[in-house]
Amino acid sequence: MAIKRGLGKGLSALIPTEKDEGYASLGDPVPAEAKTADSITAHPVTAHTVNQGEILIALDKLKANPDQPRKNFDETELAELADSIRQQGIIQPIIAEDAGDGTYAIIAGERRARAARLAGLAEIPAILRKYSEVKRMEVSLIENIQRSSLNPIEEAQAYRQLMDMGSLSQDELAARVGKNRATLANALRLLRLPGEMQESIQKGELSPGHARAVLSVTSARAQEILFREIIKKGLSVRDAEKRAAALGAENKKPQKTAAKRLAPELAAMEEKFITRLGTKVVVNGDLNRGTLVIDYYSMEDLERLYGILGGPNS
Repeated sequence: MAIKRGLGKGLSALIPTEKDEGYASLGDPVPAEAKTADSITAHPVTAHTVNQGEILIALDKLKANPDQPRKNFDETELAELADSIRQQGIIQPIIAEDAGDGTYAIIAGERRARAARLAGLAEIPAILRKYSEVKRMEVSLIENIQRSSLNPIEEAQAYRQLMDMGSLSQDELAARVGKNRATLANALRLLRLPGEMQESIQKGELSPGHARAVLSVTSARAQEILFREIIKKGLSVRDAEKRAAALGAENKKPQKTAAKRLAPELAAMEEKFITRLGTKVVVNGDLNRGTLVIDYYSMEDLERLYGILGGPNS
């Protein structure tokens, strides 16, 4: 019986389940097609059929998915999966597309393919599908989302790319990938952060909750200050939200009096100091004389500022 599959239904609509032909659960004997490194021939053909709708593809004929949302693959996790594959074989086939030149593009399952290479396999079970560029991207995104294998920035970038490729609204995309619209909107907001802050999220230094606190402050200057405080002080999300509210209140007052308090040249210089030092800086005075007030939030922060300002090494 042919297996019907669709999009926007989650992994069960895209990848074989226990009820589908050619699939083995962890408790079942490993089928012939789920071969381990020791049992696979060293020189496989490009691909051959092992089950209805499923083939074995030589790993050296598989190409990475150019639309793969996931950019970073944890080496430790890959090694653990490779160990599992050596013991159990490939339990779930990947989804691939015939490139027409003797090679196959991975649509879903790139992590399994990478781990299979580490495990020493020569070929891997796959189900062939043919998708448009937008559908291919959608399948890859859904697989990664439901396996929770994307970091927040990768996920947001994938949403944006899919919206652009398919000319989709947020409502339409939310329905396609099975996400609440508010969740989708919050994810996309992360892309409004400066590059350094996005990188911090990818590294796990800044959580999405912290990022939302930063984004709640409209001033770029205040956002930078809050970001530095979160990293340096290790603020909780709740504390970051409180600090964001305080910075927002502070930001409203100076904006109304900045034109009177500072000459345009001094206001521009104040912004340069804030950008350069990454902390709150206030210029008081006129074009002839004044004071410069620089905030710091820890001894480490003070030493950082000392280094930026050109202090000699102790």
